[in-house]
Amino acid sequence: MPIRTLLLTALAPAIWGSSYIVTTTFLPGHSPLVVALLRALPAGLLLLLLVRQLPPLSWLPRLMVLGALNFSLFWVLLFLSAYRLPGGVAATLGAVQPLIVVFLSALLLQTQIRAAAVAAALLSMAGVALLVLTPAAKLDTLGVLAGLGGALSMATGVVLTRKWQPPVPPLTFTAWQLTAGGLLLVPVALWMVPEMPVFTAANILGLAYMSLIGGALTYILWFRGLARIGPSQVSLLGVLSPLSAVILGWLLLGEILTPNQMLGAALALFSLWLGQVRLRSRPSATAAE
Repeated sequence: MPIRTLLLTALAPAIWGSSYIVTTTFLPGHSPLVVALLRALPAGLLLLLLVRQLPPLSWLPRLMVLGALNFSLFWVLLFLSAYRLPGGVAATLGAVQPLIVVFLSALLLQTQIRAAAVAAALLSMAGVALLVLTPAAKLDTLGVLAGLGGALSMATGVVLTRKWQPPVPPLTFTAWQLTAGGLLLVPVALWMVPEMPVFTAANILGLAYMSLIGGALTYILWFRGLARIGPSQVSLLGVLSPLSAVILGWLLLGEILTPNQMLGAALALFSLWLGQVRLRSRPSATAAE
């Protein structure tokens, strides 16, 4: 596996880590459903205009499933978890995703469950917990279930995206999935938020960033990586999202890095290194994924 492919794929979760700052700075107080809808649908339609290729009818059921898992359902559960739980708890629950991917890959892709993949996933969870979890964090049952459901949704989307690969470029596949995910959010948003809010120039700037950079660009890179790298390796890159968020908070918001956070960052990076090196050391297993 070329290192360039890995680095380009890693850019996606690293950019996703900026979503917290962008949302709180440019989109405070707006409905998560509206933000999710305007993040997915415009990006999907724009990419469709670029690729000028509609999916065949036989692919529509799969695209609706992938759009729901990777975007609609995942983002709704993510926002619900974020609203009902402290950010650290929500991020820690989301960090269980690589572990789910290991077992789902074995079930759906017939890959071998490797000790290195399980160990790297567990170390990744521990690193994220040290990075973002505080002793004062309180649990909420619905929030915890939403957080775990979001991790399961994205993990399933990761595995099925690798399993269902249409004979089209990643740009086209991304356009189809983003559009499907956005269209699925339309009736939910109309039901939950019947009146469309008024957006300021700052709101529009934030939405443009979330849709074009945090949506279209990152998912092109993410799906491109999934087509070339094993799901277990790709999912471990997700640890870069909370790591990026903490670093951006330190650089841009003047937040203080504690010794626990530094240890968590080191542990998270070690889990990433362990997963990539150990899982790459047996090409036959990776290729099977």
